[in-house]
Amino acid sequence: GRRRGRVAGLSPRRPAPAGGGLRWSETERALLAAHGPRLAAVDEVGRGPLAGPVVVCALVMPAGAPEVPGVDDSKRLAPAAREAAAARVRAAATAWALGAASAREVDALNVYHATTLAMRRALAGLERRLGAAPDHVLVDGKPVRALGVPHTAVVGGDGRCYAVACASVVAKVARDRLMQALARRHPAYGWARNAGYGTAAHRAAIGAVGPTAHHRRSFLRLGMGPGRAE
Repeated sequence: GRRRGRVAGLSPRRPAPAGGGLRWSETERALLAAHGPRLAAVDEVGRGPLAGPVVVCALVMPAGAPEVPGVDDSKRLAPAAREAAAARVRAAATAWALGAASAREVDALNVYHATTLAMRRALAGLERRLGAAPDHVLVDGKPVRALGVPHTAVVGGDGRCYAVACASVVAKVARDRLMQALARRHPAYGWARNAGYGTAAHRAAIGAVGPTAHHRRSFLRLGMGPGRAE
């Protein structure tokens, strides 16, 4: 049900968590107060690579508990710090779930609609683990027309909103682990280093040995994919 007023445990003057990291934002506090404690935060990783899936994490962090230390936008964290933060988030979350859309689905639907599909899959998994629908959904980026549930969107939310940053860290670690596993089967492309992004070495390998089933053929045709690891 809906709850109004201040959420227990969320003092506006709470100091930053020990070990650094983000605190609950004013946006999150307002949504918790307006809708209830089960605020589902959603973030994706992997929209830009030439290879691999889009991966989404949806989670609910306990509003009355201390913030997990060391949580920040996943792109700001070194790999070891990101792995440690993700483990703490998974342990602390009320519930969390992952959703993905494959390279083939990216090709069939386009990356926007494939990302939306992955978001819906993550939210469905989260609802199963919660045993109920979340009270509200907070999404990183712009509103998602086809998401199918009421939600609030915050551009740059993974660097501004605590729970969205939690989701970004879990999603990033999950996708990186998947790309490392795929790299062992397809070692030519350097996926353990570039996470499927279009680095010069990755593009050279595609030219030398051709693409795999995990490559996004639509991206290769359009020459898309930034030349960096995420």
